[in-house]
Amino acid sequence: MKKTLISLGAACIVAGGFLLTGDLSGEENRTVMHHKHKKTNEMHKDLEENMSRFFYDSGYDFTYPEDGVRGLYVTGHSAGGSRFTDLLDLTDSTDLNSMVIDIKDDYGNLTFNPKGEADLPDIGKNMISDPSEMMNTLEEHDVYPIARIVVFKDSVLAEKRPDLSFKKNGSIWKNGSDEAFVNPYEKEVWDYNIKIAKEAAKMGFQEIQFDYVRFPEGFEHRDEELDYSRGDYGSEGNNVQQRVTAVTEFVEYAKEELQQEFDIDVSVDIFGYSATLEQAPGIGQNFSKISSNVDIISSMIYPSHWTPYFGIDKPDLHPYKLTDEYAQVENEVLNKLDNAPESRPWIQDFTASWLGSGNYLEYGVDEVEAQIEALNDNDIDEFLLWNATNNYTEGVDYTP
Repeated sequence: MKKTLISLGAACIVAGGFLLTGDLSGEENRTVMHHKHKKTNEMHKDLEENMSRFFYDSGYDFTYPEDGVRGLYVTGHSAGGSRFTDLLDLTDSTDLNSMVIDIKDDYGNLTFNPKGEADLPDIGKNMISDPSEMMNTLEEHDVYPIARIVVFKDSVLAEKRPDLSFKKNGSIWKNGSDEAFVNPYEKEVWDYNIKIAKEAAKMGFQEIQFDYVRFPEGFEHRDEELDYSRGDYGSEGNNVQQRVTAVTEFVEYAKEELQQEFDIDVSVDIFGYSATLEQAPGIGQNFSKISSNVDIISSMIYPSHWTPYFGIDKPDLHPYKLTDEYAQVENEVLNKLDNAPESRPWIQDFTASWLGSGNYLEYGVDEVEAQIEALNDNDIDEFLLWNATNNYTEGVDYTP
């Protein structure tokens, strides 16, 4: 949305006829330029004032980073605990400039206890004891705040409302990690998460990042054996098409609902391999359709998470090559879209020792920088660092 404001301002200037020609002398050009810049500033000011009349004002003054977002993931416990100071030291001392902070976590809990006036479900945990203080601190340190909201992986809501989940033999179905999902076909689930996203916007977050915008992995193998509602999606298309439609329409609906009221960007996390396929049949993710309905697309392209791909037998051993190969594919896909989003991939800052000896590297400075270099070589200047424990590698050069 920040970029849209600039574009609108530029459009107004062109419409005003402020075009210089080669027929003017240098002195005349300077005079016209003076009046142009004065008029431009006035029009930008008027535009911002007019736009502010329509959007909620949180009272904070955050600016989209001029050189693009270079961020890191922050859990609710880290944001509300002593590690927050360490993470601020990292952003203060490097070219990192943003934080993606859990607001609704992987279990379905809010990471803070809402105040009395907030119309939110009773799912708050006291991880972030004072959200206002956290936001003030982020503003003071010039750290761009992004709220992560986990959508359809939600054990808390599934337990409270089994009718909004997937059931097997009368019980809530859970995956191999003992995690429950709620049903993307149910609009009540959509509104539940959008209500939380709106509260995050009121808190001052400049972007809502939706994660787990999908059906459970491998759902195509159990879609006919589980008990669940298909809402309005049970009559048209096959099971794959219905899943893709539900996920895509949620993203479109969420962005529309949020941007009617807030000057805020909307992003979605998505599996990297989705960009290499027409659509991921089990989970309902269509890379192009989701990308067409968001401001930012954040593919999770951790080398450790790929099986042999792009002709690379052991991707975790080749962080530059894997990232480079992926970026080429993504650029090709996004270039075909009429309204392409900003690309901001998630990259790996952790060691995948579970892959076994000979299949992984100890990820440190060289491996993190290799991924950043590969993105830059493909004209992708934004990225996010993932480490589930928020222990990030020291000494990395994050400069584009």
